[in-house]
Amino acid sequence: MPHLEFDVFWSFRSPYSYLATPRLVELERHWDLTVHVRPVLPIAVRIEGFFDRVNPLWPPYLFRDCLRIAQSLGMPFQWPRPDPIVQEFPSRKVAAEQPYIHRLTRLGALAAERGVGLPFVTEVSRVIFGGTPAWHEGSHLHDAAKRAGLDLVEADAAAARDAARLDAAIADNQAALEKAGHWGVPTMVFQGEPFFGQDRIDLLVWRLKQHGLEERQG
Repeated sequence: MPHLEFDVFWSFRSPYSYLATPRLVELERHWDLTVHVRPVLPIAVRIEGFFDRVNPLWPPYLFRDCLRIAQSLGMPFQWPRPDPIVQEFPSRKVAAEQPYIHRLTRLGALAAERGVGLPFVTEVSRVIFGGTPAWHEGSHLHDAAKRAGLDLVEADAAAARDAARLDAAIADNQAALEKAGHWGVPTMVFQGEPFFGQDRIDLLVWRLKQHGLEERQG
């Protein structure tokens, strides 16, 4: 049987992306397949004025939904402090300067290039959404990167040096997501077919099994 693989389009500001990562790790551990992480920027910075058009009921529902999903999965969950997106409340206006999300997304793209994309986004998102206050300070990100097999000091320097190239790769990821037929994250794409949302992983596995998915040996 052929070795199967799929892409997952993923954002560091998406709580649903965070909630999906442990199951994606488990898929790769249990089944003979490869998960390719393709980081994208959050919709809040990709689409100017996005939150001006969002129903005001959506943000509180999103938090409630994510909290109960996390509880059902036995995962810690708290809205990040600070938010990876700098945004004013209650206006919900997104700031022009974004000191966190571009760094995180470039690091994610770099980690993916080096073959540790899934471990990196898993470890870092656990720090960001798992209740760690001031996740951007101290050794939190350094330790998370180390657990994923990445030296953060070296990776930060490489990401700064190659920022233009990494930004182009991130833009390519976004274009590929839209070409596959969706705009949100997490979206898993297998052979051009999109599966949007952390609640579509079982459906993805069903499709993979139709293509000969086998358990990993050894």
